[in-house]
This record gives sequence, structure tokens and C-alpha cells, in this order.
Amino acid sequence: SRGATHALCVEKSARHAKYIEENAQRARIPTTRLDIRVQDAFTAIGQLAGAQHEFDLIVADPPYGEKNVGSRSQSFAQRLLDDPSLPRLLKPSGMFILGHTKRDTLDVTAWWQETRLLKHGDTVIRFFERAP
Repeated sequence: SRGATHALCVEKSARHAKYIEENAQRARIPTTRLDIRVQDAFTAIGQLAGAQHEFDLIVADPPYGEKNVGSRSQSFAQRLLDDPSLPRLLKPSGMFILGHTKRDTLDVTAWWQETRLLKHGDTVIRFFERAP
């Protein structure tokens, strides 16, 4: 139906994608409302941006990076923040939520504006909007 919520999930592991699909079925999310791509996230970002897709919400929970005292992070979380295609996927009023470990110190690039930060144990959840 018009205006219905539609979700896209990108997961590199086919096994994990299957778990996501099973959980969606348990939650009674119609399969017509959920696309699951078994693909590298950075490849998907480029393809989606190239096709001019836009989303209200992007949530990323990449594998945790190593501790990076005195050096710039090389983690997946940092690579997401650095990817110039990712902000193009977010609608102007949209939100990007990124999870990472607190030992992974990230540099926020110019195209993001952080609006909130939550900490729980070793996990940091950061909320971003596109920078004006």
C-alpha cells in the first residue's frame, strides 16, 4: 500500500541473513516489506547511491574495530563515516545510527552532524544527521 514502511537489510553473511529473515517472519513482517541483500555493505552503498535511493533511517552495526590509541581508526565503523556515498542515501530529514566499541575512537567526517551519543558497557551508539 502507498506509504507503507519498506526495509532493506544488507548482510555479508548468508547464514546471518537467514537469521534476519527468520526473525522478520517471527515478527510477522511481510516479505514484501523487507529486502535482504547478501552483499558487502560498501558495494551495496555504492550501488544504492548510484541508483539514487534514499532512506529515512540507516542503522549500522559493523564488526567492532581494534583499540586505536594515537592512530586513526581503520574499523568498518570509521570506513562508514568516511564513505562519501553513505550520506547521499539519507533523506535530508533522515537519521544514521552507528554502533561501535568504545575502544574504537572515530573521527566524524564533515558530512555528518552528531545529534546524540549513548554508551552501554563496551558499546557506543551514535546518532547522526547529514551536515547542513
